Amino acid sequence: MKHIAIIGGGIVGSSTAYHLAKKGYDVTLIDANHRGKATDAAAGIVCPWLTKRRNKAWYALVRRGAAYYPTLIDQLTRDGQEETGYKQVGALWLHPDEKQVEATLQRALQKRIEAPEIGELDILDHCSARALFPPLADHFVALHVAGGARVDGRTLTRAMQQAATQHGATYVEKTASLQTRGEKVGLFINEDYVSTDEIVVTAGAWATSLLAPLGIKLHVREQKGQMIHLQVRDDTNDWPVVMPPGNQYLLAFNEGRIVCGTTHEDGTNFDARITASAVHTLFDHALQTAPGLSQATWLEARVGFRPVVPHFLPVFGTIPSFPHVWLANGLGSSGLTTGPYIGHILASSIAGEPVTIDLNHYNVETIIG
Repeated sequence: MKHIAIIGGGIVGSSTAYHLAKKGYDVTLIDANHRGKATDAAAGIVCPWLTKRRNKAWYALVRRGAAYYPTLIDQLTRDGQEETGYKQVGALWLHPDEKQVEATLQRALQKRIEAPEIGELDILDHCSARALFPPLADHFVALHVAGGARVDGRTLTRAMQQAATQHGATYVEKTASLQTRGEKVGLFINEDYVSTDEIVVTAGAWATSLLAPLGIKLHVREQKGQMIHLQVRDDTNDWPVVMPPGNQYLLAFNEGRIVCGTTHEDGTNFDARITASAVHTLFDHALQTAPGLSQATWLEARVGFRPVVPHFLPVFGTIPSFPHVWLANGLGSSGLTTGPYIGHILASSIAGEPVTIDLNHYNVETIIG
């Protein structure tokens, strides 16, 4: 059986390793465990159907990503992974203007025709919304989306890695590098050469430096995201995710943990510090949305670097000049929604199996120059 090495143990790499290992391949997952690894910091919302974004290829990907989650979680559960970090708790899309909420409802109803996983859709007044998420302000009207879900990226990644090793994969926490060896690409782990049949690069924002020795200029930049974690005394296990106006969000996890995210900072040059301005911004938005969190206990702050590409559309497939090297990158803010599905698609493509999405829309060549 082919030996496939995967460089990068985030959401895409771990999913690819898991799906390939289940198919019986000899898989090595290599992770340098960089400080600021996006998946390790991330907590995310799986609710892509309310977007106004018009890029059809992007929406097709996030819709399939959301729809794939129940299948993945069922597979992981069958493999003995009880803690996956995923739970369908519903979502509250908030706006102070009821007309905006009604317009979003109509958009969601249209999208539900091809995406029944959206589930029930209901407009809630502020009292009904606060019954589901008690700290909320009282000036919002809410659209409740029953199919919305939350994901803890760190927990999900760990579950996929553990399941992959149960199926025979090897996990290595070391630094990998690539060099040309004639017409092929050689993999080195801590400067030791490792023979492989296929190499999959899922190194996120660090892929640019990884591929540079091959003469590949990758147009990927890092975008810094900071988020804060708070603790409340309530039973938050079933609280819905909250999507207020703007880029921020609120996520409730088990045992009273509330995640307030996130910033979108460009040009930071992998500066992994937690900054006062970011924390201030996050607190300001969180308390405007949910003033009931004012007495919550501070737990921690996290930082991660999302990989962003010029056209803001994820890419995945083989690198043209090196057909045995595969790449997935550019997931940006949709990483937790699309990552597991992209890993599934990569594994199927490597195995020569048919896939359910047009790969031409996500061509790796579009970020190489």
